[in-house]
Amino acid sequence: MEFTIKSGSPEKQRSACVVVGVFDNRKLSLSAELIDRASNGYVSEIIRRGDMEGKLGSTLLLHNVRGTLADRVLLVGLGKERDFRDKEFRTAMRAAVKLLNETGSYEAVIYLTEEKVKRREVGWRVEHAVVVAMEAVYRFDQMKSQPTEVRRPLRKLTLSVPQRSDLAAGEKAAARGLAIAHGMDLARDLGNLPGNVCTPTLLGQRAAELAQQFPQLKVEVLERAQIEALGMGSFLSVASGSEEPPRFIVIEFMNSPKKARPYVLVGKGVTFDTGGISIKPAPDMDHMKYDMCGAASVLGAMRAVAELAPPISVVALVPACENMPSGRATKPGDIVKSMSGQTVEILNTDAEGRLILADALTYAERYDPEAVVDVATLTGAMVIALGNVACGVFSNSDALARELVAAGEEAYDRGWQLPLWDDYHEGLASNFADFANVAGRAGGSITAACFLSKFAKKYDWAHLDIAGIAYREGKEKGATGRPVALLVTWLLAQEGAAP
Repeated sequence: MEFTIKSGSPEKQRSACVVVGVFDNRKLSLSAELIDRASNGYVSEIIRRGDMEGKLGSTLLLHNVRGTLADRVLLVGLGKERDFRDKEFRTAMRAAVKLLNETGSYEAVIYLTEEKVKRREVGWRVEHAVVVAMEAVYRFDQMKSQPTEVRRPLRKLTLSVPQRSDLAAGEKAAARGLAIAHGMDLARDLGNLPGNVCTPTLLGQRAAELAQQFPQLKVEVLERAQIEALGMGSFLSVASGSEEPPRFIVIEFMNSPKKARPYVLVGKGVTFDTGGISIKPAPDMDHMKYDMCGAASVLGAMRAVAELAPPISVVALVPACENMPSGRATKPGDIVKSMSGQTVEILNTDAEGRLILADALTYAERYDPEAVVDVATLTGAMVIALGNVACGVFSNSDALARELVAAGEEAYDRGWQLPLWDDYHEGLASNFADFANVAGRAGGSITAACFLSKFAKKYDWAHLDIAGIAYREGKEKGATGRPVALLVTWLLAQEGAAP
């Protein structure tokens, strides 16, 4: 979709549709008032009849409104004016774009970006308008023999800003939002592919395709022999039961003018997780194709970074494999040696994500990183703790955790910090190895993060457990593209932060 930024009066816009807001209790926004004046009170007359109350997310499409140059005027409910915040703005935008896409308005001018959102500047409104619009029109029909056709799909949105002096900031914000949206689309596409298509090999191929599209990216895809040579016994223990060969994907974006230390993203890439010998129950096992959404989000973030080309250096590491039961699969009670030299007693083969991340975190040391953030659909316990709203944030650096939580608030892709106290490490004790890979059900997300922290002692590190936010279930089943927005917002905030 194409986005442009403009400043001007709504009644003067030649467009298929002009979109303006109405607050609760039928209060017209300023842009709606301008349409109303140009139409000699037509809009307020319609509203007085009760066709539009201003309820958040409600819509009313008007045709041939006199005094305007647009074919249609779309009224969108904004809810209570005093409560018009981040969520309400995004809800109104989503409702507007969905209706536009369904009613054949191939282009439109949207004035919702002029509405004041508490504590948010015009750049934030434009960026989020772009991200939400792209999300609203996203479809995944690659695997259907006859993809669903949208009649005259929405192709162009013009986002209005209050003043001409806002145009430059608006254009920069639109570019940022579009890059984030492209990254989220990539993450969604990869997450939605079935496990028989989205294999470790395919993830490596998609990474290589990114390098072709963005020459600033350097991509290396390591195969089994190279992974073995690195001593990644923890990673390979998970891959041992599958016919699909593992891949270790390295993507480098080195753009720091002063050769500053890079930021490293690590994404869990279990392209299908049966649980291995500790096999999962059959119901909802199809959801385990989403167990590579950490990897997908890291690839999406790298795509966004490459598109924006900020003056920072970022490295992505993706250990990718399947977790399958077979005669070669790792058994409960087996002990493996990680790349770090530490040994792990595997008490549950379904706690596999931490095993592949462990070696990737050790590999990250070679970059002498400024900070490392791993992203993983790691524990079902995280869904119980935080539901489908926020990801869990764990870190050995409170400053890094605060940065990530703040980036999540800015991106409306929220996270919440949980503790990593020494007390929680006690459950990982093992009589036979340096430690075990599980510590029981109590505090499962925390003890999983404690396990990872044992491999991240040489740098500032954070772990994002995205098990609750990576995908939706039910009617809207599918990958969400989260936390691409959080990651990119955090990375962009690092511009100029490093010495």
